Amino acid sequence: MTYQPRQFGDVILAVENISLSFGGVKALTDISFDVREHEIRAIIGPNGAGKSSMLNVINGVYHPQQGRVTYRGQSRAAMEPHFAARNGIARTFQSLALFKGMSVLDNLLAGRNLMIRSNIFLQALRVGPALREEVEHRKRVEEIIDFLEIQHVRKTPVGRLPYGLQKRVDLGRALAAEPKVLLLDEPMAGMNVEEKQDMCRFILDVNDEFGTTIVLIEHDMGVVMDLSDRVVVLDYGKMIGDGTPDEIRSNQAVIDAYLGVKH
Repeated sequence: MTYQPRQFGDVILAVENISLSFGGVKALTDISFDVREHEIRAIIGPNGAGKSSMLNVINGVYHPQQGRVTYRGQSRAAMEPHFAARNGIARTFQSLALFKGMSVLDNLLAGRNLMIRSNIFLQALRVGPALREEVEHRKRVEEIIDFLEIQHVRKTPVGRLPYGLQKRVDLGRALAAEPKVLLLDEPMAGMNVEEKQDMCRFILDVNDEFGTTIVLIEHDMGVVMDLSDRVVVLDYGKMIGDGTPDEIRSNQAVIDAYLGVKH
């Protein structure tokens, strides 16, 4: 069978000359790269390289001192979290921030919060438009539960689930917001081999079936090279590589950074 290269759309997200400091500590220095529609774009680097800080700039948690973020044609000196969320950027974090006492179903419903249009009074009464809206939200959440193969735990409090399933619920809650761009911060951290294989499959399916653009931070280089279309490499807050997985594998600056040669 002849390999058909994956097709990507226009640039949906770009960071230009981003610099971020905390006091005298430079977290990011003059970082520029773009992300194309339907792409899986990885950001890698040693610990402390600035990867999570970069995601925090993209979704507005951090405001850079220099540079701009352009998303779907709108350029901003600093992204705002509410703008990012309302306009299709969703995020998972290294540390799970789920509602441990709530069921899987209710955690995913929480991901639909920004899409609720009815006022709180109508929601409490569950009548008219509010009831129809609730039915629609629940239908969408049930579809995500089926997609992630967690039907058997849909009513289980999240805190009772094993870690791998909790990570899957975290992904589901982000998907409930129907993002155009999904930011995944180490989605496979702490997982065993089987759990990583499952998560890889779900990430590829999200990208393929939903058409979601994905920006991924991950330390497992085998996962990164298998999943990613292009890879950005950061080291001590500076970009030292940007290219396809094959190009990154042979980039001497990247090799040196991971082996500790240059420092």
